Amino acid sequence: MQAVVLAAGKGTRLRPLTEDKPKVLVEVDGKPLVEDVMDNLIEVGATEFVLVVGYMKEKIIERYGDEYEGVPITYAHQREQLGLAHAILQAEPHVDDDFMLMLGDNVFRANLGDVINRQQEERADAAFLVEEVPYEEASRYGVLDTNEYGEIVEVMEKPEDPPSNLVMTGFYTFTPEIFHACHLVQPSDRGEYELPDAIDLLIQSGRTIDAIRMDGWRIDVGYPEDRERAEERLTDPPAEPVEQ
Repeated sequence: MQAVVLAAGKGTRLRPLTEDKPKVLVEVDGKPLVEDVMDNLIEVGATEFVLVVGYMKEKIIERYGDEYEGVPITYAHQREQLGLAHAILQAEPHVDDDFMLMLGDNVFRANLGDVINRQQEERADAAFLVEEVPYEEASRYGVLDTNEYGEIVEVMEKPEDPPSNLVMTGFYTFTPEIFHACHLVQPSDRGEYELPDAIDLLIQSGRTIDAIRMDGWRIDVGYPEDRERAEERLTDPPAEPVEQ
């Protein structure tokens, strides 16, 4: 399966770490974020990467060239950062079937393979890795509402009054239908083309999107303290089970 990685961001909240490099080249435990992402994707069967690049893109292209660990890389250029739906559309010319999508600034140690397996079932048009967060934090994320079968019935971007504490994590699988939805999205109040709006259009058109609960952990590296937290998780050995 092809894997699209969104790697165009400036990472202004990560300054000074991003003053001389794009966000995805910030290192966590000695490895650039985008390498950790690509390693995760190779582990679950990525056959080709489509890297959506923008800010300081030449540094990413110079570093990785046309392959990473033997997996070919195609670059798609997002000249303006106008939201995730806009970023996904830059990959459209290079994607020809179901694909994985991962945000380039997330560190995952989780059950990504379960999402791939669900996508490969004929009944699923898309599958998302989701996690529960404290209710007071849910309004910072894309919040999901699901039905009794675990299918996503509504997605809201950073709602003031979240209907649930189930949120998107930054790992998805889609059919190419997502591109049609992204083309129909209108700019939000922030002036961006939001991915949740595109997902909602898929749902309204009768597509089935499954929510896969995360088993493990992930950290969205948005601030320097997130980077420190991720390094702690990666370097601390797991606690020994307590004998009864």
